[in-house]
Amino acid sequence: MLPVHRLRFQHCLSVSLFCLLAACSTPPKQETVILPPAGKVFAQFNVRTDLLLNRLSFGANYSSYQQVLAVGPDRYLDQQLRARHSIVPGPIQAQIDSLTISKIPAEALARQMEAQRVESERQKGTDDTLRKAYQQEMNRLAREAASRSLLRAVYSTNQLQEQMTWFWMNHFSIFSGKHNIRAMIGDFEESAIRPNALGNFRELLRATVYHPAMLRYLDNEYNAVNKINENYARELLELHTLGVNGGYTQKDVQELARVLTGVGVNMQAHPEVPKLRPEAAKLFVRKGLFEFHPQRHDFGDKLILGHTIRGRGLAETDEVIDMLSRHPATARFVSTKLAQFFVSAQPSDALISTMSSAFLRSDGDIPYTLRTMFDSEEFIRSLGKQFKDPLHYVVSSLRLTYDGSNIVNTAPALNWLNMLGQPYFGRQTPDGYSLAENAWSSAGQMSTRFDLARILANGNANLFRAEGQNSAEKFQAPTLSNASCIKNMLPYLSNETRQALAQAKNTTEWNLLFLASPEMMHR
Repeated sequence: MLPVHRLRFQHCLSVSLFCLLAACSTPPKQETVILPPAGKVFAQFNVRTDLLLNRLSFGANYSSYQQVLAVGPDRYLDQQLRARHSIVPGPIQAQIDSLTISKIPAEALARQMEAQRVESERQKGTDDTLRKAYQQEMNRLAREAASRSLLRAVYSTNQLQEQMTWFWMNHFSIFSGKHNIRAMIGDFEESAIRPNALGNFRELLRATVYHPAMLRYLDNEYNAVNKINENYARELLELHTLGVNGGYTQKDVQELARVLTGVGVNMQAHPEVPKLRPEAAKLFVRKGLFEFHPQRHDFGDKLILGHTIRGRGLAETDEVIDMLSRHPATARFVSTKLAQFFVSAQPSDALISTMSSAFLRSDGDIPYTLRTMFDSEEFIRSLGKQFKDPLHYVVSSLRLTYDGSNIVNTAPALNWLNMLGQPYFGRQTPDGYSLAENAWSSAGQMSTRFDLARILANGNANLFRAEGQNSAEKFQAPTLSNASCIKNMLPYLSNETRQALAQAKNTTEWNLLFLASPEMMHR
């Protein structure tokens, strides 16, 4: 019996063409890679450019091919590992700059929205207009954050940074639908995740710990002495650092929760400095929306993972961040997740050990750890074999189909991600979206992907028409069969896929068959 993700591409195509594609729903076999004994580099591996790009980026296209051809695959990777900024075409950057979340500082925006919420609560029961306006504006801000992420994923030349930004957003997953996080989720990506995505893990962890969106999402703002809330402490150990089998106990969770008492947020429109005794006032911290209130803190000593944390205020949190980020269990847990994202669902113990050693040796340097993984034979052998999650499928299709065209309306693409079950910031539980193939390969999922491929293939995606515009004009999709990067891929497609493409009746059908092919489902 065929796996479910090989079934039900039932639409306008002829049955014969469909059957040819369905028979090849696994990636084609690749030649055995023989690695040199030393000096392992992609050029010596003779790695296909499209396979490398499909893994290092959100999807190969002509633009990324040109980047690799200009400098070679190894220098391209070095450039990608050093990237720290999103570089997109001018019209795309202009769209990003025009967003409210780009123009208004995050603190001011969150306080503004909080004041609007308070006022709407005052009117509750008499006039619902303010409440509706508040919810509409919050939803709009969340859509802006998702649009900015999508545009960068599609267009940025620093594709590895975009992949790592998404990876860490999923690792430190926050559901934007809780409370007023919709007003802060864009800043969480912009100020906590993105600048540290290819930096040092300790600094990345610290940025997430002190961000108000994280503290609000995991309820640490309610965590106070004699009124302990363990939610964030538990996820900090289980999901963000050590991992579920990282050697911590329930007592460690409780002690970490004590460390985090008083670490919270202040959303008041015009917050006042509390009146504190001089010794407490010295320990009070407010930076933006973040607030450490010493009167809410447990100043007793704590014992975490066998280490005594002397009670002294916010410095305890910094000490724990340092300890967790340098712990061998964290190195192994983070390395495992990176390898699952970039290599396979079940990376070898040898690869994980090598990456963990690199992580510890470099004091949590993310590019150093990644380079160790990319240089491995296991990474090379895995190229083209990972099943795409919805985001990778949607973005890779957009990059390939509309390379050189500037999207002006992200709403259709964001709706596709909703339909496929992986909207930006939409995972309600803090474990993030699954990286496993079986989470995304159901018959229903594949049928929806086929629908999207058909929309993209005929140029009727409404991506190039401003939202609300009623023009009947159809954007002409490119002829993918003539695209130079696709021509380079054609010899490596399976016989079944090539036969199906050969029987395509027109350009639109050829586009559809290629976008729905098994090769497009893998990276």
